[in-house]
Amino acid sequence: MTLRIIKRALISVSDKTGLEHLARRLVAMDVELLSTGGTAKTLRGFGLNVKDVSDETGFPEIMDGRVKTLHPGIHGGLLSIRDNAEHEAQRHAHNIGLIDLLVVNLYPFEETLARGGTRDEIVENIDIGGPAMIRAASKNHDGVAVVVTPQDYDALLTEMQANNGGTTLALRKRLAATAFARTASYDAAISQWMAQDVDVPFPAFTGFGGRKHQDLRYGENPHQQAAVYKSSDGRIGILDATQIQGKELSYNNINDADAALEALSEFGDGQPACVIVKHANPCGVAVAASIAEAYAQALICDPVSGFGGIIALNRKLDGAAAEEIAKIFTEVILAPGADDDALRILSAKKNLRLLLLPILPTATARTTLVKSIAGGLLTQSRDAETLDMTALKVVTKRAPTDQEMQDLLFAWKVAKHVKSNAIIFAKNGRTTGIGAGQMSRIDSTRIAVSKSLDAAKAQGRNEPDAKGSVLASDAFFPFPDGLEAAADAGATAIIQPGGAMKDNDVIAAADARGLAMVFTGIRHFRH
Repeated sequence: MTLRIIKRALISVSDKTGLEHLARRLVAMDVELLSTGGTAKTLRGFGLNVKDVSDETGFPEIMDGRVKTLHPGIHGGLLSIRDNAEHEAQRHAHNIGLIDLLVVNLYPFEETLARGGTRDEIVENIDIGGPAMIRAASKNHDGVAVVVTPQDYDALLTEMQANNGGTTLALRKRLAATAFARTASYDAAISQWMAQDVDVPFPAFTGFGGRKHQDLRYGENPHQQAAVYKSSDGRIGILDATQIQGKELSYNNINDADAALEALSEFGDGQPACVIVKHANPCGVAVAASIAEAYAQALICDPVSGFGGIIALNRKLDGAAAEEIAKIFTEVILAPGADDDALRILSAKKNLRLLLLPILPTATARTTLVKSIAGGLLTQSRDAETLDMTALKVVTKRAPTDQEMQDLLFAWKVAKHVKSNAIIFAKNGRTTGIGAGQMSRIDSTRIAVSKSLDAAKAQGRNEPDAKGSVLASDAFFPFPDGLEAAADAGATAIIQPGGAMKDNDVIAAADARGLAMVFTGIRHFRH
């Protein structure tokens, strides 16, 4: 344990949270304070003695504060290796004082970006001196403690109190690791924004960063460690929700809730809509005249999978909907609000997580998706493509009826969010059978038909709900067999991308069965 006594601290923070408590405790332990600009003014407002950095360097802050800490008088105090005679001699020769503690949090670049600041505002909130000092202090963690977040103030003060004003190497190493991660995340946010600004989606070098939102109990399985981080891309998501009740969210809860929100985003603020997700796949989706009815219709599609599912709603949760939802076990409910009746009804379900979002995400947001692979990262733009109605091409002798077309468009929205190979049956604004994640399209079709028959039997009917439904396929049918299985189940119309070598055979099979079929010219694989 190598103790380093803190005698001088440089404090320069944009986030003043906990600043007074920190500064007063440091002064009580005989620590001299150095500071800059607004932070120095704030500290003096607390009645504390502070030395300006400009007095330390003998050089004034210039260029609207852009240049103030970029000086050998500061960086020498941070980078000088303690116990190195040559460094000590040079430091004394140039009258450079040691800095034992650096407390810096950076200009609010991410916050400025998130609130939609102008380009000039965003650029001005790119911190230069802060990251330079943080990196210097972190590199020299053998002698310097560096704190970049108010969350670490108490750990610092506790250790100093226990060690007569000193810090251990173990703490300094941990603080330095946090500091380097912070500058990496900060620079990643800047580089991503600048790449977008010059329309280079995949630059030669890239970084992806975020701020830890919380540690999770475990990952997909109990033997896996996990945490969730909030990115700086500004898109509304599950991490922006307020949890009203229920247990802590798990890794799987968050993953499934994200899938539900993404699917729900397709319906915006149109008709009341409900999406039920299980294991990251929609198992029931519906639009209706009310949220209660939308939920009931979505559940019909697959009531077995709906048990223990994630429910996302695009309307305020009311008492009528809450009463229906409360009849079965549900993991998570996401909604833009909840009335008093709903809160009262759901309060009896202590383990149910109720999450309220201020606004719902949009379907057309263009962000970058990242997936880890062995030895690398796969990146792609988010699938934000919406259907161009003018590009739809009727390829069969029979065109869809108005009702069929309405259901085809609904099913196509759902298909975009079902794992490939995706097959969706739909009728009257609700899914009637979903086949997901199979190795062949014919297998997904058979599963969707089987699900529709199970749903019908649960309602006391003997013929599958797929009868009289339309069908959406996320990619083309390579052979007629999938289409023929859909026709055998009673499908009347199909929407698919087209583009298979055997498209003519598939079209002929549709005509032979009297089906209407439209090509979209776009596919929606989701792996």
